[in-house]
Amino acid sequence: MNRRDFNNKFSLSTIGSFLGIHFISGHLLSAKQLPVHLQDPDPYKMFGKDKNMVLLNDRPWNMEARAHLLNDAITPNKYMFIRNNGKIPQNIDIKNWSLTLDGESVKTKKTYSLNELKSRFEHHTYQLTLECGGNGRSEFDPPAKGNQWSVGAVSCAEWTGIRLKDVLKDVGLEDSAVYIGYHAADTHLSGDPTKEPISRGVPIAKAMQDETLLAFKMNGKDIPLAHGYPLRLVCGGWPASASGKWINRISVRNKVHDGAKMGGSSYRVPCETVAPGAKVSDENMCIIQSMPIKSLITYPKTGAILPLGKSLSIKGHAWAGELEVAKMEYSINFGSTWASCSLKNPPNRLAWQHFDAKIRFPKKGYYEVWARATDSHGIGQPMVLPGWNPKGYLNNACHRIAVKVV
Repeated sequence: MNRRDFNNKFSLSTIGSFLGIHFISGHLLSAKQLPVHLQDPDPYKMFGKDKNMVLLNDRPWNMEARAHLLNDAITPNKYMFIRNNGKIPQNIDIKNWSLTLDGESVKTKKTYSLNELKSRFEHHTYQLTLECGGNGRSEFDPPAKGNQWSVGAVSCAEWTGIRLKDVLKDVGLEDSAVYIGYHAADTHLSGDPTKEPISRGVPIAKAMQDETLLAFKMNGKDIPLAHGYPLRLVCGGWPASASGKWINRISVRNKVHDGAKMGGSSYRVPCETVAPGAKVSDENMCIIQSMPIKSLITYPKTGAILPLGKSLSIKGHAWAGELEVAKMEYSINFGSTWASCSLKNPPNRLAWQHFDAKIRFPKKGYYEVWARATDSHGIGQPMVLPGWNPKGYLNNACHRIAVKVV
């Protein structure tokens, strides 16, 4: 009997009894709905993703977009990458969801219901760039362990929520506060309830930025389950792992947060450059903060063919972590010379910026269009893979597409 037939023949409570699972708020599911872990394993259908997305892992779920799918100014859910560390929470009781603020450096421990957060604090909306720290990992040599992301683990959605700093001011911070750490409802792959799959954080200065949100909407709608419903921390410009999903507790720390995936080689790079393949001790690894300057050609799709004499319009996005992109260029001769692109200002801080250009090719043949961005501090993208590191983080080499002129 397949799962659909099973669900048609038995009630959800019967299924729960059979599997030893208690479905909180199960009565809110329609007859046609199944919890994620009972559904047929089709992530495209489960998570509302386009069939052209690339599945990298199903335990936990991880998938990325192809470059040409990211052409929208604001990334829709169907093209947004998924990066999970544990199991997606199933029994979300929205009516009783709460967020607790605690820790060594909080003046008053407080718990807020979701309705209290929404009603007591002002709402704000920003477009915010989120990029997996390992985006581009597949290009490292020697290979780095982890999901072999190519270029599609990046997005810029529109997030709506309340400013984290407003909640921190409400509970009050001791002078000793230096970091916040998040805790969430996802569970460890091992099934051990005492282990958190991930519990990362950011310094107080980042937590107090206007754009650091406790978000409850994405692109004007409730955040999809795979992206953190019903409440997500969003820290644009930093590795997306700092933007915890399914948030139910935030600890204000008097030290650098020491939760899961904060130590060792997780989301850390060598403090000093090392030779490819070198072993680096934990004490010589530094936490990734602002992401580096980077760009992506989203139109046309690589492999474009056009007749000689016809111009090619290219489009794409560029981003620079905490900074702005100051200059955008392209090359059609493998970086020998560069020409300027038109570059738009960001709609708000920490959003990616859109670029475009029209290119004419001098003769028939094979070409590569390379894109290179430069940030507001004058630092540009490298044309080749940047410094090797054990986990394959921060690959911001120039993106390129293939074009044939006939």
